[in-house]
Amino acid sequence: METTLSDREAEARRAYDAVAETYATTVPALFAQDVCGRAMIAAFAELVVAGGGGPVADLGCGPGHVTAHLRGLGVPVFGVDISPATVSAARRAHPELRFEVGTLTTLDAADGALGGVLSWWSLLHTPRAERPAVFAEWHRALAPGGHALLGFHVGAGQSRVRGAYGHDGVDYTIELIQPEEVAAELAAAGFVRQALMRLPGTRREQACLLVRKA
Repeated sequence: METTLSDREAEARRAYDAVAETYATTVPALFAQDVCGRAMIAAFAELVVAGGGGPVADLGCGPGHVTAHLRGLGVPVFGVDISPATVSAARRAHPELRFEVGTLTTLDAADGALGGVLSWWSLLHTPRAERPAVFAEWHRALAPGGHALLGFHVGAGQSRVRGAYGHDGVDYTIELIQPEEVAAELAAAGFVRQALMRLPGTRREQACLLVRKA
């Protein structure tokens, strides 16, 4: 039976609720070491500001470290995450910022209200068949010329993650993504590719893809 987005959302929520505290102490330090990834985010932020500086939705924001980084780059931003426990951790760490529980496909934004969308290693919880619905929602919420930046693991098919963040009882499925494939899906949704960066990762290749709403 094909896995639905709701199934994967429930799986992700259970996993990240369970590891929220460990996740909050582990991931920000890894982000601090990601020089190339931060460079892509800086370019994204500069483009958002140049386009009018509309708010950015940080989707799958985790404990809020990337949300706070974007705010430090002068971008108005709010965070969204599927996990209530993770959102609580983000609010404690960054009480000056807005964080809410939500999904990639139901943005709390009017049509054309956003200047940017960031999906930093969050699309990996979305089955391939559901990605067009995600991209259609981003396109709806973005202003003309608005940008979206995606970070993801490169590969084909799925991978099962077990013992996540030191919790033996936690496991979940992630989607591996081919950059050209997802770029084509974004193009079909009305986006134009701006930049693609591919990097070797510890376990698998990584990619960052920057697109603009036409």
